[in-house]
Amino acid sequence: MTPEEIQALFTRSDGDFMFARWGRPIVPIVFGVEDATLATVKGAFEAVVMLAKHSMAETDPELGANCMLFFFREWDELLEVPDLDRLVPDLAPLVSRLKKGGANQYRIFRFDDTGAIRAAFVFLKMDREMSEVPAETLALSQVAQTILLWSDTAFRERSPLAAAGNTTILRPDVAALIRAAYDPVLPPVAQDPSHALRLFARLEHSR
Repeated sequence: MTPEEIQALFTRSDGDFMFARWGRPIVPIVFGVEDATLATVKGAFEAVVMLAKHSMAETDPELGANCMLFFFREWDELLEVPDLDRLVPDLAPLVSRLKKGGANQYRIFRFDDTGAIRAAFVFLKMDREMSEVPAETLALSQVAQTILLWSDTAFRERSPLAAAGNTTILRPDVAALIRAAYDPVLPPVAQDPSHALRLFARLEHSR
């Protein structure tokens, strides 16, 4: 992966460069799935967090759970979740916009005073397309896209996943970049595109 490719992964559609990683242990909670799928999602979190050499916890002192994943059939179901509108401001207009756009997934991040990620909300509408994706693949894809603040266009053309025989894995270049991004030598937040060069240097260093 070149510095230019790294920079593109954190350059938003409005042209702004924005990099952020989690600044606290991740405490995931999943709504709307059966126990088997719950275990699959938890396993995906454990694998990606271990890759990043970050950490998970049983509870977040501020929020209880700080990474919430919602699986549902219709967007309007979100409006019925108690107190979700307190966690996600302007929830009703957001749901309306996502319905009109035909979206089947959406992620929202919240940040601490330093700009590091403090919480994430992942919404997955299980339409026909989503329902055909194996649970392991769906879980790994969503966790990979939540471990960092990627650009809104980062994986529009190419998935962060790859096939290894009959197994779905993170693309090796994406896995290496996640690992580099959590190097304690690097700051948890950056808004200067030159940060891509620092990430690239950590990639080269870890080879």
